Amino acid sequence: MSTLRDLAEEHTRLRRVDIDHLHRIAGDWQLLSDLSFADLLLWVPVDGEGSFLCVAQVRPTTAPTAYQDDQVGRIVGGPEVAHLEVAYRQGRIWREGDPVWYGDVPARHEAIPVRLRTADGESGEVIAVVGRDTNLSTARTPSQLELNYLTTADDLAQMIADGTFPPPRHPGETTSAPRVGDGLVRLDAGGKVTYASPNAQSAYRRLGHASLLVGEDLAALHRRLAGDPLEGTDAANGILAALRGEAPPRREIDARGATMLTRALPLMPAGVPIGALVLVRDITEVRRRDRALITKDATIREIHHRVKNNLQTVAALLRLQARRVSMPEARVALEESVRRVASIALVHETLAMSSDEAVEFDGIVDRVASAATEVAATEVSVAMRRTGTFGVLPAEIATSLVMVLNELLLNAVEHGFPPAGDDDPPVIVGPAKPEVVVSAHRLRKMLNVTVTDNGRGLPAGFDAEGGAKLGLQIVRALVTGELRGTIELRPGADGGTEAFLALPLARSAPEGRSGG
Repeated sequence: MSTLRDLAEEHTRLRRVDIDHLHRIAGDWQLLSDLSFADLLLWVPVDGEGSFLCVAQVRPTTAPTAYQDDQVGRIVGGPEVAHLEVAYRQGRIWREGDPVWYGDVPARHEAIPVRLRTADGESGEVIAVVGRDTNLSTARTPSQLELNYLTTADDLAQMIADGTFPPPRHPGETTSAPRVGDGLVRLDAGGKVTYASPNAQSAYRRLGHASLLVGEDLAALHRRLAGDPLEGTDAANGILAALRGEAPPRREIDARGATMLTRALPLMPAGVPIGALVLVRDITEVRRRDRALITKDATIREIHHRVKNNLQTVAALLRLQARRVSMPEARVALEESVRRVASIALVHETLAMSSDEAVEFDGIVDRVASAATEVAATEVSVAMRRTGTFGVLPAEIATSLVMVLNELLLNAVEHGFPPAGDDDPPVIVGPAKPEVVVSAHRLRKMLNVTVTDNGRGLPAGFDAEGGAKLGLQIVRALVTGELRGTIELRPGADGGTEAFLALPLARSAPEGRSGG
């Protein structure tokens, strides 16, 4: 399905700023749909055809839809769009006409012109029309709640026609909450409550206000209820700002262990401030879970920090032991163990500074590569280079992969470019400067990694599967076991050696466990 922008750019001459305004309406019009108990369809005129194209649609959560089929992408003309033509050409809300039928569903048509105000705040031209279509199959005498919903919906519809709705969105805000069904309070021009839905009344009761809301000065009530005086003043100022015609950011009120999210919207049809609409939502449980997650995250980071410290202590002890060992083979083995432990500590150090169980792996690779050139037993100066990006990797993949890369990089440096005096001196093919390149490429749910050097290449009769080297045994065990991938050691295309890893990024459950 094409997007609003795609459809508008293909079929109309609307400017980018016009389309951006239509996007803002489509991002905030669930509120109007729920208050209207009606489907909303966003229609734009099609160039030179006398017809209209539906570029967006929203269904109400408070009433049955008038359309079982999606209308986006539909082009209509002739008598079917007469009400849209009136709203578009005359710039007024159209409410005349008899109900129409869609199959077995009777529906009432309304059309609301969409204006984009000019930079100096003047009312601009009509750029589109919002069709408000109500399913009449369940029509009955409306309750007090429904009457207040419909009255507020008419005010917001007029503000769309004036170009003053929706208000600008504040940075970081979404349109998901609060919604009409969470709780609605309507204020008059003086800030007194004229109506509060049952859910709104319940939300305020949890904050400690046991009496009815109707007649209360809501700004003063927020000051009294909030446990923190600064928070109460901030919440009250938001209400007062909405009464002045502004659109303040959403605010939270904490009192008696409960938390309520509020959103205040000015009501100013035809440019006349008549009050405000306040949507409220009890988010006590949401904030409790947030606090639990923050505590859990902090605990996990502290664990990673302590693991990192413990690993560094182990590495220091091994390093100390290596200095006291007289046998060269034992010293080399201990030094290799130090490097392996240090590479794992790098991952836990990164996780200790992260807010989740994933790490930006590129920086870790760069640090491991730099360390490999410093500690490798070779007299040759080898350049390290990384191409591509590993991106963010889960901790369980990163911990094993860093050990694999540590071994492969050390092997590439030490065996590709052995010290002078070795019986089999290095032969550099291609660039004159000895170089090891780590390449990463993500494709769907696979990560392909290549470690390539331009050194002397694999020795004659080399057996990757049956080799007795501990480093290669560790690599094979981690790649095929922990990482569930494959590894291939082969001659490089331009000489040297190439190690190719194919690793799945989507981890399956271990044997004996199910996801259920």
